[in-house]
Amino acid sequence: MKIFLLEDDIAIGEALLSVLHAESWQVVWCRMAANAVDRLRNEHFDVVLLDLGLPDGDGTDVLRDLRAAELNLPVLVITARESLQDRLGAFNLGADDYLIKPFDIPELLVRLQAVARRAGITHSQRDPQWTLGRLVLYERSVKVTLDGAPVALSKTEFALLQTLIRQAGQVITRADIERRVLGSTEGKTLDVHVFNLRKKIGDGFIRTVRGIGYMLQDDAG
Repeated sequence: MKIFLLEDDIAIGEALLSVLHAESWQVVWCRMAANAVDRLRNEHFDVVLLDLGLPDGDGTDVLRDLRAAELNLPVLVITARESLQDRLGAFNLGADDYLIKPFDIPELLVRLQAVARRAGITHSQRDPQWTLGRLVLYERSVKVTLDGAPVALSKTEFALLQTLIRQAGQVITRADIERRVLGSTEGKTLDVHVFNLRKKIGDGFIRTVRGIGYMLQDDAG
């Protein structure tokens, strides 16, 4: 299942990323309302997690624009606004569910699964996969294919690609990648693994963001 998370709070966003990734769900996290509807129109998503208080607009406007564009994605609102007026307003604009912050993670997961199920979306635990253009990573079977052909990766290379593809299109800092993949932020070992991974999947997928880290992108541009 692929989730679009619109949440401006960094601590909440990072916590939700961790929880949702643990469920083997793909997540695209945005912190601003600008261009959210365009992205939802141009990319495939299964569910939207929508905060209402955003720095450059209001989540209700995003919800209104989403429905005006006839995008019938399930929307679960997550917000600190607890009044009956706010709740009814969101439902009248087309929200599928409404969860008040702070909330318990198990309840969030159950509600996410419920809105997805009502929309006919099922979450398969058989072998969750992450797809980026010609590249597919299978988590449970620990394999990668490129144009349908298997790509032989070392354990570390697989972990590196898994980290990048889970946040495809987003820059991940070097320190964060090293901590997740290598368990250390010392030395230049990461550079070697990135070099080797590029040789196996092609140079176009991994973009170096100088002074910050790396980003995985579709090599088709």
